[in-house]
Amino acid sequence: MSSKVIIVERNPPELSEIVVDATNHVVGRLASIVAKWALEGRRVVIVNAEKAVVTGDFNMVLNWYKTRMSEWLTHYNPEKAGPKIPRKPDRILRRVIRGMLPRKEFRGRQAYRRIRVFMGTPPQYMNVDKVVIKGALLSVRPGAKYVTLEELWSHIEPRQYEAWKRAKEAWESKMAKFKKAESKGGSA
Repeated sequence: MSSKVIIVERNPPELSEIVVDATNHVVGRLASIVAKWALEGRRVVIVNAEKAVVTGDFNMVLNWYKTRMSEWLTHYNPEKAGPKIPRKPDRILRRVIRGMLPRKEFRGRQAYRRIRVFMGTPPQYMNVDKVVIKGALLSVRPGAKYVTLEELWSHIEPRQYEAWKRAKEAWESKMAKFKKAESKGGSA
């Protein structure tokens, strides 16, 4: 069974669980649409969160994010327990969605629980139809500047990024061997 891509404008498809492929989606636009769907009572799963895009010059985005992370450590109180700023792409995207929900109200907390965000595509969502939101896609123009969440993460936490990349490559090679053995066994 192969999966197909469902292209929607802003209205959600009539599915019990909507699986959104975040590849080349602008983070803020994607988050606002997903937050609205979750408030309507739909379960939303976002895959490939590391391929979502933040618009702007790379250095500007990186410096803004590093400033945001470091502003809570102060010289007079280095153990200040201010808000924890996420560093991994899936957590960054989930935090952006949280900012668009009324999280202090009951319906906002329930909507937030209906949202799942993953880096890559987990095995249970490999062969599921994926939704692409046309209104949230990046319109690539000459000279347009943007940064993927994966690039941002690779500059914020390089060691964790490298470990994840090695694990991802190992998993992909294992899956390729499995598919090769499966196709060999199926044809015999």
